[in-house]
Amino acid sequence: MSYIERGTTAFKKVNLALFAGGFSTFAILWGTQPLLPEISREFQVSPAASSLVLSSTTIALAISMLISGSLSEVFGRKPIMTLSLALSSILSILTALSPDFHLLILTRVLQGVVLAGLPAVAMAYLGEEIEPKSLGMTMGLYISGNSIGGMSGRIIAGTLTDYINWHAGLIGIGIITLISSFIFWLLLPPSSNFKPKKLELKPLIKSLFSHLKEPALICIFIIGFLVSSIFASLYNYIGFELINPPYNLSQTLVGFIFIVYIVGTFSSTWMGSLSDRHGREKILYVSLFILLTGSCITLNTTIWIKILGISVFTFGFFASHSIASGWVGKVATHDKAQASSLYLFFYYGGSSINGTASGLVYSNFGWNGLVTLIASFSVLAIGAAVCLVNITRKSEYGDRESLLRTTNCK
Repeated sequence: MSYIERGTTAFKKVNLALFAGGFSTFAILWGTQPLLPEISREFQVSPAASSLVLSSTTIALAISMLISGSLSEVFGRKPIMTLSLALSSILSILTALSPDFHLLILTRVLQGVVLAGLPAVAMAYLGEEIEPKSLGMTMGLYISGNSIGGMSGRIIAGTLTDYINWHAGLIGIGIITLISSFIFWLLLPPSSNFKPKKLELKPLIKSLFSHLKEPALICIFIIGFLVSSIFASLYNYIGFELINPPYNLSQTLVGFIFIVYIVGTFSSTWMGSLSDRHGREKILYVSLFILLTGSCITLNTTIWIKILGISVFTFGFFASHSIASGWVGKVATHDKAQASSLYLFFYYGGSSINGTASGLVYSNFGWNGLVTLIASFSVLAIGAAVCLVNITRKSEYGDRESLLRTTNCK
């Protein structure tokens, strides 16, 4: 196989292309989050109902990811990713023109379907094309594109909404991501190691369900479901909290709250390296505890302490998600890409379901009630981590016992 090597022009093009692709995907996905109060006001819907603008997209994304990866096995990596970025950018502009709430939700569902093409395929492309010793760096740059895209999309949309309206915010994101899509198509080298396959549904479905029989994987899926539920619950409704008394912040300032994403970009890399040195178990426990602590700090009504709490919370979330998602490949015994897709299915499923359900808690019990729910989810995630560690240790102990018996027999 001919890999793309570090230092070559092709290597630089791949990194820039995947950064642009990750930026576009997450700017489109999360750019509507700071706009929820404005959407709620314009269409006269509750905070929980307005969150469907996000939840409908993420649940469509979660389901479609299981399909997009399989389609790329037949039609190729680059075509699926390019089509995904272009269509989702165009839909972002069409979303801004929605005359009523129901049509807005419909276009966001369609966005979720087409958005799935890049995250479901990007890691497979990199794994096939990039030399193994440089894969970690390329993956890191791709994930940083995700993080910066999510942060920038929120800031751009929030600022344009404050000075014009939320329609302009979404059109702005659509135009910027359409340019990024063109850069992606222009720079990304075609696959050289990809071999197309026939689309066979029966083996695919069989292997998919086989992952759900692995106790360790189930624990990881639960952790992914819970931490994404926690993350969406806080970030979906922090805007509502901060634009109201006693804070009365503008949409621009609420949008700039998402700069704390930079903390998450750092934590996912740093805590990941710590887990390599000190073990995934310890660092996952620490990350989840940081997540819980940060959410509790946000109970303080002083604005700067609340923002500090959001920063601590974000640090813990990205670290937890990074470690849990990386653990999937270690635990899965076959079809690792499919196992990763399942993790992302549960991950986005959690943000979809509880991102909206937690709105009912916020509407009825306020910020204190929402943080209580988040703390409960955090405790459950810690419990799932304990189960995961116990299952993993028993499996490793069983492997050592089997090896000893085999050695003694010889």
